[in-house]
Amino acid sequence: MSADTKIAELLTELHQLIKQTQEERSRSEHNLLNIQKTHERMQTENKTSPYYRTKLRGLYTTAKADAEAECSILRHALDKIAEIKSLLEERRIAAKMAGVYSDSDPPRKTMRRGVLMTLLQQSAMTLPLWIGKPGESPPPLCGATPASSDYVAKQGDKVAARVKADGDEQWILAEVVSYNHSTNKYEVDDIDEEGKERHTLSRRRIIPLPQWKANPETDPEALFSKDQLVLALYPQTTCFYRALIHTPPHRPQDDYSVLFEDTSYADGYSPPLNVAQRYVVACKENKKK
Repeated sequence: MSADTKIAELLTELHQLIKQTQEERSRSEHNLLNIQKTHERMQTENKTSPYYRTKLRGLYTTAKADAEAECSILRHALDKIAEIKSLLEERRIAAKMAGVYSDSDPPRKTMRRGVLMTLLQQSAMTLPLWIGKPGESPPPLCGATPASSDYVAKQGDKVAARVKADGDEQWILAEVVSYNHSTNKYEVDDIDEEGKERHTLSRRRIIPLPQWKANPETDPEALFSKDQLVLALYPQTTCFYRALIHTPPHRPQDDYSVLFEDTSYADGYSPPLNVAQRYVVACKENKKK
């Protein structure tokens, strides 16, 4: 089965799941309305009789079952979306290796700067939010949660890579081309200079980027905390620089507010700048330069 056919099937299944979600929600709204009306009657009568307690217990039990059913459908839909994104990424990588590019993903060497910045912003916005089950801990590469020690980034994954440029070393945004298990080294392309120079780097020079956003409302421990030292992608560039967390995200859609190290300012730090969760990683160097 071709990737296009599989994607079309998954989109059809996703459409059906969305319809099921709406149907489930419509059914549950009637029960929620009954709960509201029952509470209103209790307030009017100013009493809590055994009848009302029994009725509310039954209504809340039904409401809980309805919510769990809707949650199950939504999780199934999220799995379908992840499958679709994976297939699209596989198709993009295959086209890149074959030298075939689409209008929506031209080679970096022919891409205008503004287009690249827009693509990076879209990548940050579409990073999936981790939604765990009750009591489930965020997985590695969710927000600030680091990768496991034996983790190997896959072909096409975006990483922070430490490379030499004009005699200096800097952290750049790069895309994994391959990993050699014999030498334990990656081959990566600079996201801003695709097709120019390919870098061969050891594992310690690679930091995988988050694969999920952490939800501040349910998993605040999976976020970097205030004043923590990080590497963050400087706005409108493809380079990572050392920064301090000024304010962590308060809502799932929020960015970090960070203070970049900058000697041109009296206190050594820039004014607060927003950086998406996608582009904030742990800093391997703890001492300030």
